[in-house]
Amino acid sequence: MPVRKKHIDTERLDRAVIDARRNHERRVHGFRERALKLFPWICARCGREFERSNLRELTVHHKDHDHENNPPDGSNWELLCLYCHDREHAAGMEPGDEGGLGRESRRGAAATQKPFADLDALLKREK
Repeated sequence: MPVRKKHIDTERLDRAVIDARRNHERRVHGFRERALKLFPWICARCGREFERSNLRELTVHHKDHDHENNPPDGSNWELLCLYCHDREHAAGMEPGDEGGLGRESRRGAAATQKPFADLDALLKREK
């Protein structure tokens, strides 16, 4: 019996992707515009000041990392320059990096599992 391939409606899939991207752009544009009206055009980390000519380098950072949490008062946002925004998201990725302020409270408790705890004993047993 021949195997029937499932027909994929690529036109419908393409429309869904385009709609999703358009909705994302509207949402991002909406909270970015509101944040730029609410806050001074200064990076909250390094204090760099921005003007219209370089405003594209100022990003809206969600303090709780939830991009759907966009309260009208802007309490979940802070304006960060591209460099500080990248550092904020990279914080904690390097060994010995302590990350940003309040990071542990946003992520929960630190991991307690020690996957290599008995590795030494296992390696000795195999010899």
